[in-house]
Amino acid sequence: MRFHTEYLWFNTEKRRQYICITERVREACRTSGIREGMILVSAMHISAGVYVNDREDGIIQDLDEMLENIAPLGKDYHHHRTGEDNGDAHLKSILVHHQIIVPVTGGDLDLGPWQEIYYAEFDGRRRKRVIIKVMGE
Repeated sequence: MRFHTEYLWFNTEKRRQYICITERVREACRTSGIREGMILVSAMHISAGVYVNDREDGIIQDLDEMLENIAPLGKDYHHHRTGEDNGDAHLKSILVHHQIIVPVTGGDLDLGPWQEIYYAEFDGRRRKRVIIKVMGE
């Protein structure tokens, strides 16, 4: 079994932002040279996430509105008593989750017809990273 690791770095302009990273993950797959296996994609921060969904503005807006309704920005979270102001970002990260596993078949990502991989930033405007860990033969 072979392994290949790459990191993606982000410094978003907005506090909340959704970035399609499918092609960057696909390139890591190609660079690894594996034909069969899997790829772990994981946000390495507690206020960000990674998810798979449709690449359509309406879905992204719906997701953002749902997360904001469940964990609104500005609420008086217990976490804010530590001096932080990003309690909502921690909760949104849990809801989206911090990592995904994507199958690799025939040397390429084995995604459904409309599936794309996204990095979700919930407390941006500072440098953060995502790990891509390719595993396979």
